[in-house]
Amino acid sequence: MSKDRERTVLITGGTGGLGYETARALLAEPDQRVIITGRSAAGVGETAARLGDRADGRVLDLGSLAAVRRFVADLPPLNAIVANAGLVGFTGLRLTRDGIEETFGVNHLGHFLLIREALPRMPAGSRVVFVTSATHDPAQRTGFPPPVYDTAERLAYPEGEEDPDPLRAGRRRYTTSKLCNLLACYEFARRTPVAQVTFNAFDPGQMPGTGLARDFRGIRSFVWHRVMPALTLIPGINRNTPRRSGAALARLVTDPGLGSVTGRYFTGDRETESSADSYDEAKAADLWRTSVALTAGH
Repeated sequence: MSKDRERTVLITGGTGGLGYETARALLAEPDQRVIITGRSAAGVGETAARLGDRADGRVLDLGSLAAVRRFVADLPPLNAIVANAGLVGFTGLRLTRDGIEETFGVNHLGHFLLIREALPRMPAGSRVVFVTSATHDPAQRTGFPPPVYDTAERLAYPEGEEDPDPLRAGRRRYTTSKLCNLLACYEFARRTPVAQVTFNAFDPGQMPGTGLARDFRGIRSFVWHRVMPALTLIPGINRNTPRRSGAALARLVTDPGLGSVTGRYFTGDRETESSADSYDEAKAADLWRTSVALTAGH
């Protein structure tokens, strides 16, 4: 394969689950190279070795804005970014190294900075895909509390827990961060010429048995890890295996027919509509302004 035809794809959170399966699907095509990230040098090294000689594993801490800048400065030009890494936020209110609420800081702000820093060196025809979740949409029956977006400033610097149930509060922070992923995706698409870089969002569906529900206990843990995986075999239910969702996500990166598609939302292989709030341009503008301010100087 000629070096001139090779494409390099960065996948954040690529050591397991959806990220790993997306990398595996991409590497089935001989012109693809992948860079996967994780927080453990041993973990990313072992995973890259398992994926083969066209995979590179690098450490990335999305909870440190300075670390994100250093990471991007050492990257080759990228043809695609898959913003996949994320925290569920089930374990109570925690802050990043920069003093920002951790779920918002990692799931949204770290990726926001990474993409803005990488964009100037991405060649024409590049793609960015945000991995989001149906949990961002109150109209979907996901079992998660609906997101609450007031201002991005309040998401970054919350005044303590507003919900007495710490599990529900953490899950709400997660769903709100997934709404932020969509708001950011659509705003990037509005601000970037389609011929330069496209921006789309992807809902992988529920993937039972993965770490999404790592804080579940008792019967809920049993259902998630033992019962729900069997439902992935039933057609028409939005529950998937990481391998199935990884193949659908890889398609958004490689399908020539999607080269001029931007600002769209995909559930698996289907283009669908996201929540009403996700199209709110006032919220998107607030998130953009605040994110630029929060990342300035780091």
